[in-house]
Amino acid sequence: MNFLAHLYLSGDNTELMIGNFIADHIKGNKFSHYSEGIKKGILLHREIDTFTDAHDIVRKSKRRLHERYRHYDGVIIDIFYDHFLARNWKKYSQIPLDIYVKSVYNLLQENNNILPDKTRELLPYMIQYNWLYNYQFAKGIQEVLNGMNKRTQGKSKMNLATEDLLIHYEILEEDFTLFFEDLRNFCNSKLNQTA
Repeated sequence: MNFLAHLYLSGDNTELMIGNFIADHIKGNKFSHYSEGIKKGILLHREIDTFTDAHDIVRKSKRRLHERYRHYDGVIIDIFYDHFLARNWKKYSQIPLDIYVKSVYNLLQENNNILPDKTRELLPYMIQYNWLYNYQFAKGIQEVLNGMNKRTQGKSKMNLATEDLLIHYEILEEDFTLFFEDLRNFCNSKLNQTA
């Protein structure tokens, strides 16, 4: 799952959200200096990733893209799934997406001093181009994929993946809907265990 899903799956716990958001930029167990809530968010992020990577539906989604993108198929599916979450946001949240996104950006800016360097570097771009909100649009997804492709010096061909999104749109959306229900249940049980 990508940024929007990780934030959403943290519920309304701001420390969990911060931890879940920064987790990709935390190596190993180098997070002892964070609060308990942020530590739990980092660990929740890792559990979400493990659950996602092992899930049969996600594997099926990746197979649809594997021939063209090889080991980048998982990164692309993460972005596509965030697209479907943003596109169907009203189904999952009573808070309108634009308001939710603004509150997330505010939260992260207010806590900028505790963010890892890589997260701090990424955040201004995320806000400037409003990634979290624009995931719902094909153009927003295209911009993210273009950026990812640049970071791989064009090897990934991720800039072409919007074509595949449109070709497989209905079946990928169905994959997402089924998988996300399982993932939400998984996260709810994890959050209930730590409450």
